[in-house]
Amino acid sequence: MLLKGKKVIILIEEMFNVFEFWYPYYRLKEEGAEVTVVGSGSAEIYNGKPGTQATADTTADQVSIEDVDGVVIPGGYAPDMMRRYPAMVNIVKELYHADKLVAAICHAGWMLASAGILSGRNTTSFFAIKDDMINAGAKWVDQEVVVDGKLVTSRTPDDLPAFMRAVIGILQ
Repeated sequence: MLLKGKKVIILIEEMFNVFEFWYPYYRLKEEGAEVTVVGSGSAEIYNGKPGTQATADTTADQVSIEDVDGVVIPGGYAPDMMRRYPAMVNIVKELYHADKLVAAICHAGWMLASAGILSGRNTTSFFAIKDDMINAGAKWVDQEVVVDGKLVTSRTPDDLPAFMRAVIGILQ
């Protein structure tokens, strides 16, 4: 129970990557963290890419970052939907500026770009959004996980074990 007493949110929107959502969700719970699923409010049930579904516990406009130790942002195409909601982007921006964990995998780098927090930061992402990350000011590298302070980024579901080791390490 390495994370007993820690509170982590996982963002969700339509077309989330099922692995990048559920793997962190259960790993964090397994380590004793309190996990809250936060949606935009655009739906009651969110559909994942391979046809799975998940329900949000609350909406982004109801989250107080003072009560949260970090955020995990799954990929898929959900981040492109998430960044259309200012309250979701503000969660990422506020947690980053409060020096709390911000963890993004795959296409979740889009949320980091929209939050304006990539300038000068070492990151990685799914290769297809490399240009977006660089154009937002990131120093992009092709590695399974990149940790820059409390900013954690990874490329694909194959990187989830390394990604979650880094996330759990920062939250301890």
